[in-house]
Amino acid sequence: MNKFQDMQCFVAVAELGSFTGASRRLNLSTSAVTKCVNRLEDNLGVQLLVRSTRRMHLTNHGISYCERCKAILVDVEDAEDALLDASESTVGNVRIAMPPAFARKTFIPALPRFYELYPDVTIDLQLKGQTSNPIEGGYDLVVHSGRLPDSRLINRILVRGSQRTVASPAYIARYGLPKVPADLTGHRCITGAFGPNWTFREPSGGDQVVRVTGPLVTDSGDIMREAALEGLGITQATWWLFRQALETGALVPILTEYETEALPISIVFPAHRVTPSKVRVVVDFLVDLTRDSTL
Repeated sequence: MNKFQDMQCFVAVAELGSFTGASRRLNLSTSAVTKCVNRLEDNLGVQLLVRSTRRMHLTNHGISYCERCKAILVDVEDAEDALLDASESTVGNVRIAMPPAFARKTFIPALPRFYELYPDVTIDLQLKGQTSNPIEGGYDLVVHSGRLPDSRLINRILVRGSQRTVASPAYIARYGLPKVPADLTGHRCITGAFGPNWTFREPSGGDQVVRVTGPLVTDSGDIMREAALEGLGITQATWWLFRQALETGALVPILTEYETEALPISIVFPAHRVTPSKVRVVVDFLVDLTRDSTL
């Protein structure tokens, strides 16, 4: 128990004139209420209540202290009510970080629809490759690709599915089609943030890691995709990065029988606080935007 609860117990006893009545109001045992008041008196070094077998009344110190406590408790309730009211108002600035590729191909094209629903929300969008901690960054929420290192964070998975290896038809026509993962050692590969060690699932069940090389290394998913579209080489990432190019045939999936599960794309936000309405609507919009996104 803390000083705030001690004050609540004292005010309840003073108003009801009874430790038993205070215990019922606060849903505490009578002994717990008594301990709170005794502790308060010990900490203050003054007597607040005069108790007898017949009646109980406040001392002069108790009367003045009770009035101050009541004012403090009302201020706290008003502050909580104001916070809850603000959290229900879908107005204001929402600071978001997300990978550039996700922003450019998924979020930005959908913003007109978002603003039709929530015209009074301002999006402060920061593009970060692997920002995963909104607490340290001061973000209201973060879209993160990969594992989450911080257990204090709440996350909702937006995208899950296969790790796709792709190439353009022009590249395949010029350099040929790899038949097994080991063939990639003889190909031009475009590597990204997760490095040159590409993992594949063997038909028998185990994993196989192939170290690839090639003409381009980049930490940008956009650059990986665009370079592959230009026929520069083979690349690998979550299918979500390539989904539109795969739908049009501009990129072709290869080694599909060896695919592994990709690291998920998640939306992350701090725990242990009231989530304002303006943040909740962005979270819900992103979830809806990526709904049915398992492949």
